[in-house]
Amino acid sequence: MKRNMLSILILALLIVNIVLTAVMMFSVVGASKKTTALIDDIAAAINLDLENQAATAEGPIIPDVPIDKTAIHAISEEMTIPLAKGPDGMDHYFLVAVSLSMNMDHKDYKSMSATVAEKEDLIKGEIINVVTSHTLEEVREDRDGIRMEILSRIQTLFDSDFIFNVTFTKGLTQ
Repeated sequence: MKRNMLSILILALLIVNIVLTAVMMFSVVGASKKTTALIDDIAAAINLDLENQAATAEGPIIPDVPIDKTAIHAISEEMTIPLAKGPDGMDHYFLVAVSLSMNMDHKDYKSMSATVAEKEDLIKGEIINVVTSHTLEEVREDRDGIRMEILSRIQTLFDSDFIFNVTFTKGLTQ
């Protein structure tokens, strides 16, 4: 009789345990779904804000151009450009070789690609103007920002975005 009573008590506790586990699972799943929805909404709001900032930011237009539709124009000589004086007060230089990437499918490519070599001195002037406004520390820390600034100035110079990338093929600082 004691065994039967003990078995019934264990069975009753197991049933109560299963019921309480089921109740707990339904309450946790509901809260989890609400938390996931809240996180998704926050992520969407942050992403919209980033996309909005990217759309309104002034800067060069950088299309996604396949490599077989890219023409390269290397600036004919390396340039040694003096940098702005930094906190150390010493003269520093940036030895750089530059290449321009052009989109062969762009509407302006055929008419303007021939003028790139003719206007190389103007392009060098834009590169020099941008680089001389930066200190040694800025050149070392933000080369991509400097490249984008040069690209923006070159696109403004040609009044077209058929040149879509500026590459430093060599860049030494001293």
